[in-house]
Amino acid sequence: MGDTVRCWLVERTYDDKGLIRITYAPTDASGQHVTEKAAASSPDVTAAVEIDPERLDPIDDGTTRERYAEEAERMAERHEPGESV
Repeated sequence: MGDTVRCWLVERTYDDKGLIRITYAPTDASGQHVTEKAAASSPDVTAAVEIDPERLDPIDDGTTRERYAEEAERMAERHEPGESV
């Protein structure tokens, strides 16, 4: 496995099927990593995760990319990477 990139929590949404969609992105918003977990399982969500850059999906929308970059920066300034949020 190669290098990893630190990605910060930028979005958490809940759906009507009981799933939590968790989105992480690096501070430059060069991509995103999305996971879904069951809300009932009370998933432990950390401020940041290390992701292989090849596993990052593109962020097609410029407005979303800008918002994710700002939120990743904010999270990096306020939280330790392994901190539960």
